[in-house]
Amino acid sequence: MSAVIAIQQLSKTYASGHSALRQVDLEIQRGEIFALLGPNGAGKTTLISIICGIVNPTSGQVLVDGQDIVRDYRAARSQIGLVPQELVNDVFETVSASLRFSRGLFGKKPDPAYLEQLLRDLSLWDKRDAKIFELSGGMKRRVMIAKALAHEPRILFLDEPTAGVDVELRRDMWEMVRRLRERGVTIILTTHYIEEAEEMADRIGIIRKGEIILVEDKALLMRKLGKKQLSLQLKQPLASLPGSLQGFALELDAQGQVLRYHYDGQQEHSGIAELLRTLDEAGIEFGDLQSSQSSLEEIFVNLLRESA
Repeated sequence: MSAVIAIQQLSKTYASGHSALRQVDLEIQRGEIFALLGPNGAGKTTLISIICGIVNPTSGQVLVDGQDIVRDYRAARSQIGLVPQELVNDVFETVSASLRFSRGLFGKKPDPAYLEQLLRDLSLWDKRDAKIFELSGGMKRRVMIAKALAHEPRILFLDEPTAGVDVELRRDMWEMVRRLRERGVTIILTTHYIEEAEEMADRIGIIRKGEIILVEDKALLMRKLGKKQLSLQLKQPLASLPGSLQGFALELDAQGQVLRYHYDGQQEHSGIAELLRTLDEAGIEFGDLQSSQSSLEEIFVNLLRESA
């Protein structure tokens, strides 16, 4: 895949002296879903705002499909749809009028059929003649998504799109994201719901204190940094680990009934066979046995802790 967004040495320092971004280099591949993760104040929204032409960078360059976001602002911005964190709508407009206006802002010819399908996809067709102030918070969020897509952008930014919305809207939104990706739209999202990034994203970027500390294919990241765990439910509780088990990376729960073995799934030899043989030799019997792997959230927390 080719890069649809290319960022080089991007920095932003505000008048207050706060350095929000520091020498950021990043490429977003055409047609992928890219999740940008980071704690509050890490620089996610500043980075998105610069790419979308809302905030001017202090230094560096952003190319959107080969167009410089500063020098070729209109051409670059026309490729982008943005759903911001905050609900910002012309509340006295009707839903349909708001979409038509958003489409016209980018010089797009009227296309009632496209806007109708967009409203239907977002379960807004029945609300098309309602004034925006009459809608619920979830419906207003749907209108913002529709407005971001009204001019048929090839790149869509979703900045905390499901914060404070109901489960139904969240499910509908991710179904829509999948359909957009199938049509070749590049999706960049920030989210506090890391399980969403784990489910949806192709690649993960992590930003901390204005610096990108990691960009990795999600599946590869999970394989490389996701620790595996084997849990054994003991038939008889143990007061402590016997000496023969001290060489294994084991944890005994407070009740002495569950033995947890941590191992690296990337290694050719997990050590499980040796552990089970040692348990048998020690006369320690177990009933249930379960394996699990670290979630993306656990990997994310550990990475931030290590880079602190």
